[in-house]
Formats: sequence, structure tokens, C-alpha cells
Amino acid sequence: MHDLDPMLVERARRIRLLALDVDGVMTDGQLYFDSEGRELKAFNTRDGFGLKALQQCGLELAIITARRSAMVENRADQLGINHIYQGHEDKLTAYMDLLAKTGLQDEQICYAGDDWPDLPVLQRVGLAVTVPEADVAVRDRAHWITPSAGGHGAVRDICRLLMDAQDLGDSLLESMLTS
Repeated sequence: MHDLDPMLVERARRIRLLALDVDGVMTDGQLYFDSEGRELKAFNTRDGFGLKALQQCGLELAIITARRSAMVENRADQLGINHIYQGHEDKLTAYMDLLAKTGLQDEQICYAGDDWPDLPVLQRVGLAVTVPEADVAVRDRAHWITPSAGGHGAVRDICRLLMDAQDLGDSLLESMLTS
């Protein structure tokens, strides 16, 4: 944490909910189709572990994505993500509904997105995060760019930032080592 901007750490301390775009953040952004035309997505298991760890630390999780996919629904179920917004090209509307449902304020939300449709949400939240391969307009407006690429550990990077800023990571690790 010593090499991070103190303002970034302060923003991360206030976060109570992490909301994620899927394609390009939770995945590498590639769309794969089998011979029957069914969509396939690859999710990173380390990202999944990070999300589970955040939940153990008391943070909530949400997905806001413009596309609809049974695979996203399945992954969200596996991870215990309760707030799922699929098929929302207007992500700000979904975000406003999320705020209403949770009672949280903008400064308590971290959102990670990688393209123009994410910008209205990224400009509102307390901590706006993107990935290195995101569109330049998104990178220019983000508070933080993850070291890892989307689908290749970016979500885990975010989870670690939030846990470290809130002094949650060490105690969770220690409890795992002593179980």
C-alpha cells in the first residue's frame, strides 16, 4: 500500500460495494461461440477467490452488464452475487436502481468498467477502476488502472486494493492459515 496514491487508498477505504462490468473486466473481452452458436466465457478463478474474500470481509458485490448471458448468471450464482443487472445498455439506470436497493451513496461504491457505456457510472462512483486495455477515454477518467488485464487477474487486483485499504486482507489470510 505504501506505493499507492494516498487519495486512492482513502477512496478505497470508503467502499462498501464493488460493482463490475463483465466483458473486458471479469473476462478478457473476447466472445467465443461453439458450433451451435452458444456463447462461451472464461472467468479467472483467482478473481473468483478475491470476490469471495471480499464478501467474507463484509463487502457487497454487483454486476452491471449490457449483454445477457446464462453464463454470467451461473457465475454470479457460484460467487453468491445478489445484485445482477444484465441487458442494461444504459448502465446508469441500473446503477441508480442499485443505489436505491442498497441505500449506499456514490462514495461507497467502486465500479470497474472498460468502455464508453461504463463512463456515466464511472464518473459518479467513489472509486472508478479500469483495466490496462480499456479505451483511452475510460483510462483517462479512472481513479485507478489495475496492473493485470481484464479476465487475467484485474478483479483480484481490485479486491486486494479494497482489502488492503480497509486493513482486511491480513486478518482474512491469518484466519485461513490457522484453520
